[in-house]
Amino acid sequence: MIIESGINKSEYYIELENRYGAKNYKPLPVVIERGEGVFLWDVEGKKYFDFLSAYSAVNQGHCHPRILKTLLEQSSKLTLTSRAFHNNILGEYEKYICEYFGYERVLPMNSGVEAGETAIKLARKWGYEVKRIPENQAKIIFVEGNFWGRTIAAISSSSDPSSYTGFGPLLSGYIKIPYNNLEALAQAVADKNVAAFMVEPIQGEAGVVMPDEGYLKKAFEICNNAGVLFIADEIQTGLARTGKMLACDWEDVKPDILILGKALSGGFLPISAVLASNEVMLTIKPGEHGSTYGGNPLACAVAMEALQVIKDENLAENAEKMGKILREKLRKINSPLIKEVRGKGLLNAIVIHPFGDNKTAYDVCLELMKNGLLCKQTHGDIIRFACPLVITEEQINICADIIENVIVSLK
Repeated sequence: MIIESGINKSEYYIELENRYGAKNYKPLPVVIERGEGVFLWDVEGKKYFDFLSAYSAVNQGHCHPRILKTLLEQSSKLTLTSRAFHNNILGEYEKYICEYFGYERVLPMNSGVEAGETAIKLARKWGYEVKRIPENQAKIIFVEGNFWGRTIAAISSSSDPSSYTGFGPLLSGYIKIPYNNLEALAQAVADKNVAAFMVEPIQGEAGVVMPDEGYLKKAFEICNNAGVLFIADEIQTGLARTGKMLACDWEDVKPDILILGKALSGGFLPISAVLASNEVMLTIKPGEHGSTYGGNPLACAVAMEALQVIKDENLAENAEKMGKILREKLRKINSPLIKEVRGKGLLNAIVIHPFGDNKTAYDVCLELMKNGLLCKQTHGDIIRFACPLVITEEQINICADIIENVIVSLK
């Protein structure tokens, strides 16, 4: 690496991205080099608390030693076969994850959006083969404010113009209703061609938007009574993030189709999974769906260890306890900048009033970065706080103090 005179390491790496990369992200001006537990270090050696966790993909903490050990051991034996052959890890993983969550079948994929598309394909196939919806007439219900990726299928369900504008024509067969509105759901499922309802138990990208208590349970009952599959997108809310293994567990809801990703690998590589019953999963036949990397032995070994770490280290319990402490401290901050504090477990957000010379939540994130805490705004006025679930009470208190000092200092 040769860095020009007068330019620091961060400027060098940021300039490389600006020169050669697509302009599809607007990251904070920090260049991360190393991570461990709840901490990140930039290329200049400055230490930060991570309060984003790669959008909840690093629930187990950065570079968890047990997951790293498993990754290194498996990568020295076998990493990829494709699904043209069997491998000795896939079946063990399938058994493990099905028993872990109480499902009969799993379809392993890579990214979260792939898992979302898999769930939609499964729901449509089930709709045709089991519910007997007329061919090419199946519909899926989504809620406004949803976010599950940026493929054409995903943005077709979006209500956010920045996601879908300029990428049409969009897919048909989607119904969009307001989030947290049971009456709208009841009306929508009356359509006999509806195969499924797909929902985030708590909306993540929308800004940690919480439904009313009982919404998930009643929504599941509405779907069940109408013969409509209930699909839970737990990619961000699942795997102990909200203080339960799944956010749906708070209301004792078992989705017909469960979508997992992000922390399923502890942040080591892309892994996602779709779990369902025999009735739903076995509608897909050989050649109708799959992935070269989906179910690869490296991913399967890592996912099993990542899931075991969550249980062994009681991360759900810690998330619930630390989340209560954080929200209590955030709500005590005496500042007109804070409009609202909301969340569950360690998935939290504050809503910021505009301040100064048209400054927004992004400017707050910049100040937090300068003070050693990394997070990211969403939708201009919301800051999402989602630290690794291994955080301690002492660390939570330090971070709450950083947030308070920054907020109070801003005018």
